[in-house]
Amino acid sequence: MLCGIAIAGSFFRQLLIYAIWLSASHNVLALHTLPEPSRISLSSVLASPPKSGIFEPIEISPAVIPHLPSPEYSFPPMYPTFPTAYVPVLTGRCHVDFSAISSIMDKTASDCNLPLAAVVGNVICCPQFSSLLHIFQGFYSTSSNNLVLQNAVADDCFKDIVSILASRGANSSIPTICSVKSSNLTGGSCPVKDIATFEKTVNTSKLLEACSKVDPLKECCRSICQPAIMEAALKISGTQSLIDNKNIIGPANHFDTLNDCKGVVYSWISQKLPHDSANKAFRILSACKVNKVCPLDLRQPSEVIQECRNVAAPSPSCCSSLNTYIASVQRQMLITNRQAIMCATVIGSMLQKAGVITNVYELCDVDLKDFSLQNGAAYGQEGCLLGSLPVDMVYDNSSGLSFTCDLSDNIAAPWPSSSSFTSFSLCAPEMSLPALPTSESSGCDRDDVDFFVPIFSVFVFGSLLL
Repeated sequence: MLCGIAIAGSFFRQLLIYAIWLSASHNVLALHTLPEPSRISLSSVLASPPKSGIFEPIEISPAVIPHLPSPEYSFPPMYPTFPTAYVPVLTGRCHVDFSAISSIMDKTASDCNLPLAAVVGNVICCPQFSSLLHIFQGFYSTSSNNLVLQNAVADDCFKDIVSILASRGANSSIPTICSVKSSNLTGGSCPVKDIATFEKTVNTSKLLEACSKVDPLKECCRSICQPAIMEAALKISGTQSLIDNKNIIGPANHFDTLNDCKGVVYSWISQKLPHDSANKAFRILSACKVNKVCPLDLRQPSEVIQECRNVAAPSPSCCSSLNTYIASVQRQMLITNRQAIMCATVIGSMLQKAGVITNVYELCDVDLKDFSLQNGAAYGQEGCLLGSLPVDMVYDNSSGLSFTCDLSDNIAAPWPSSSSFTSFSLCAPEMSLPALPTSESSGCDRDDVDFFVPIFSVFVFGSLLL
């Protein structure tokens, strides 16, 4: 009998402990444990071939925002804090209905969100901010005969735009990040700033036909809209005569004028197209521009040159120095797959000019993704390359903030055929992004489908916190 009472007492004690634990668990927030820092590996990992044809994007489980014991500790990378939206304080001197372009403002605020604006500035934030300014410039001038804003009004409206974006979660330092000023809305030194003169000078039907529907797959290599914009800008800038006379060098201010006039052309186009269509076109044109160059700040790889100049076989010291150099530049920002090719080629050319003849990328297993920002804080040391086509940050209450990575980044970095970089072009027929390995029975190739993976997603499960 006593034994039975002891057993029952033990059972009820365990049940009580379980009940206390269960009630306490409602106030627990999962803490994401970060891996200990380690040297960034540049080992190439080949993508496994798909078992069937077209398949859905790979879903990566979200991580819960870590609960930090004290506000003095900052969130680790890739776990941003989201600022609360608020009502902005405007100047009151920019008389425009911002609600009419609210969708473009929201997209810009998302693309330039406070935590990540700097690391996605070159590819996502700044192209979208530039597009917003073009659209605003055209929208503001709709009720007048002008295509630009006066200096004082431009300054006030520019401040209001930044204030509204910041109130919706954007980084208030966008002008600095993107090197943009209120003068971008004024037309600068362009001699033509009114609609009547513009439409008398420019073949507007040709311009509108070329830019009303911009093909994202063709525009960057077989341009239609870009030459039409340049032709219009040349005509209204008065520099067409310089081209006709083959005096294309001219004073530097002619190029400033030409750039100012391109802004006027963009303003006219934005008046003629729906806001979403104009934004899509402008983003594609920006993608063509940013993918032509390596945006990383590349210092001279002196240590790599010293360790790798005479190697012909895998060398620990050579690969270590190359690892360290690439790790130092990859922290700057997220870049696209095409930009990674450009960066790899520029660095390879620098090494070749200094006497490093051997393909050290191959010796040290360097992949394209190694040249882009690593999201090690979230899912281990793994690089992300954005696609060459325009992408946006996406945020909603259920899926958090996210963007996509192109899975074609698991390919070897290209070693330049020579130290000369002048002849390199991604539009050459023989140059294309390497394809992912596919099964013979899949029935689809790289030209038919893109493979993307969400790499950054923050979910807040309110039910766990109640």
